[in-house]
Amino acid sequence: MTAYAAVVLAGGAARRMGGVDKPALPVGGRPMRDRVLAAVADAEPRILVGPAGPVPEGVRVTREEPPGGGPVAATAAGLALLDRATTTVALLAADLPLLTSEAVGDLRRRLGGSAVDGACYVDGDGRRQQLCGVWRVAALRAALDRLAGQRSGSLDGAPVRALLAGMTVLEVPWSGSGPPPWFDCDTDEDVRRAEEWTR
Repeated sequence: MTAYAAVVLAGGAARRMGGVDKPALPVGGRPMRDRVLAAVADAEPRILVGPAGPVPEGVRVTREEPPGGGPVAATAAGLALLDRATTTVALLAADLPLLTSEAVGDLRRRLGGSAVDGACYVDGDGRRQQLCGVWRVAALRAALDRLAGQRSGSLDGAPVRALLAGMTVLEVPWSGSGPPPWFDCDTDEDVRRAEEWTR
């Protein structure tokens, strides 16, 4: 497989959890964002977008503009740090504590074997887990430019579905062993469930 970069989005407001720094919450004894970054340990570079405390060595940190501007603005900030030669990027939420390197590798293989713009997991109900995917950088950059043009240059508050509208996406159901890698933690109950899966 070709080399790839990883952009991990950690700037959400966590309103359903009282505004805590959700990616810093531990699951299995490690902050969720560190677990996600470990799943892409072979990516170069690894970029964390959002407020951050201590991060693993080699991880670059940046902020979206404006801070709190949402996942599309954060995606633009992360891609801005990529070398122009980078062709593939894993775009991931920072609250995916069950993500594994094997799951990321599966997405990369599927993308590499196709002509689509990206590959992402779908849950048991067929819903795209768009921030658990691997994408062609050129397609994402073109989509960001298109969306910014539609919004008078501002990506503040833009939804991910608007960014990916018109892109060809390979939807991948999880068929591996273990818990679903796309499981994200939006509530305290989700964190408890993830803890149970990691025991």
